[in-house]
Amino acid sequence: MNARTMNKIEFIYRIARFGFLLALGLLTLRAIFVTAAPIKTDAQSNPNTVTAEAASLKPPEKGQIAVAFLISDGAVVIDFCGPWEVFQDVMIPGSEQMPFRLYTVAEAKKPIQTSGGMQIIPDYTIQNAPPPKVIVIPAQSAPSSAVLDWIRKSSKTTDVTMSVCTGAFVLAKTGLLNGKSATTYHGAFERFAMQFPTVQLKRGARFVENGNL
Repeated sequence: MNARTMNKIEFIYRIARFGFLLALGLLTLRAIFVTAAPIKTDAQSNPNTVTAEAASLKPPEKGQIAVAFLISDGAVVIDFCGPWEVFQDVMIPGSEQMPFRLYTVAEAKKPIQTSGGMQIIPDYTIQNAPPPKVIVIPAQSAPSSAVLDWIRKSSKTTDVTMSVCTGAFVLAKTGLLNGKSATTYHGAFERFAMQFPTVQLKRGARFVENGNL
């Protein structure tokens, strides 16, 4: 296989990944703004989707919904910038204010070197970040115990705590996925299954919902 073919394959993969991130972001928005009946499991009608019963959520009457993007060294840019773009493009008819307040969170207030060498100074640390209603966890380096504690504590009051790609490893390390369904990047299925045997890995599912996870 020559370099040109490899480049084409990589390009197609990146386009598919961006499309998935767009869909995932839109599904998250649906979960936040839906006012219909709770969602039921629909794996038979759509094998690429696994959902557990989820509570209906309503947007606040005033103010913005806080969305925290948790990052650390090695964070994959498209995994958090893709969803960021989806959130920031949302507007509610009749309102001049963006419904979401977006910010980055890291363990310390120092430059984060993401994939490709991009450096980002986080807006907040886990010590002073505003309480989020949505947490987005992209693929990134292994989290510290302090970061895992922040995810556990914050997720008690979030509407949605979501991981993207191998960000599922970070979320699984909190223990919040124990006994629940989850999915991750297909190239990491075996490693995920071995590392987290108590998590019900759904191979091939594009996304999985379990309450607010």
